Amino acid sequence: MTQTPTDQVRAHFTVPAKHPMVTVLGSGDALLRVIEDAFPHADIHVRGNEISAVGDATEVALIQRLFDEMMLVLRTGQPMTEDAVERSIAMLKDETGGAAVETPSEVLTQNILSSRGRTIRPKTLNQKRYVDAIDKHTVVFGIGPAGTGKTYLAMAKAVQALQSKQVNRIILTRPAVEAGERLGFLPGTLYEKIDPYLRPLYDALHDMLDPDSIPRLMAAGTIEVAPLAYMRGRTLNDAFIILDEAQNTNPEQMKMFLTRLGFDSKIVITGDITQIDLPGGTKSGLRQVQEILDGVDDVHFSRLTSHDVVRHKLVGRIVDAYEKYDSRNGTPHGTHGK
Repeated sequence: MTQTPTDQVRAHFTVPAKHPMVTVLGSGDALLRVIEDAFPHADIHVRGNEISAVGDATEVALIQRLFDEMMLVLRTGQPMTEDAVERSIAMLKDETGGAAVETPSEVLTQNILSSRGRTIRPKTLNQKRYVDAIDKHTVVFGIGPAGTGKTYLAMAKAVQALQSKQVNRIILTRPAVEAGERLGFLPGTLYEKIDPYLRPLYDALHDMLDPDSIPRLMAAGTIEVAPLAYMRGRTLNDAFIILDEAQNTNPEQMKMFLTRLGFDSKIVITGDITQIDLPGGTKSGLRQVQEILDGVDDVHFSRLTSHDVVRHKLVGRIVDAYEKYDSRNGTPHGTHGK
């Protein structure tokens, strides 16, 4: 990095010849535009495989770090996308505020599971820390809004644990409460009634395993997808157990579930305390358990935010807008539909 006469700073970066410039700048310079938009106080120039940045010292230093991180990701054979560049910039800017330890390349190249031609990996710093916590702790709570990957990443870790023989089975469960739909009013047998509610868990499994193997694994009891009521009275050994939509448990159900933990098992509990669908006056077990288990050894609470939403970008903005509306109007959390 060199000083220019006008108190601006200049940095040069050479892209190794083995990486085509389109992988760094994006198709039609789409990645370059993302970088330019994020750093308005610096000018970026490209000539051949040379990139230079001139401008504000802080921004130029971040741009240089960003290109270093991008090269580390590209070296693994993983492409850079506009989303990955935006997330890398956000992580680097957080880092300057002392918030981060892990680098963008460490976050973006951590593979959890490769299946059917695609790899499941964390996309944000909080997601990486959530995944790392699942490795380190016996009981992990993933708490955050819709779209933050709480359940999806937990299921990927469960499949990984099954495939590496750390556990003998996976148990996926949800409390049978849904917004406005009491199960008694739905047609069909109990299995048919529960099935639509558990459908998101089946859908995620289909992303992670050969779909033809799922009925066989379920018939053998290696994978069980069942409502929470089916957990009562059992001790679950050698299992990776996920309780999804845990904000819809009452305190008794939460205690019942946590005390199912057996030897060589792992529990991940996911939920969003702003989306409680319990009847009025019923306390959420997920809300209460944060006070009860705070500080208990080998129990970890991972909190994800709208910044960790990995659905369409607009979902994060919608979540933020609702939070602002709630704080402005004093709307109780959980009165919005899903």
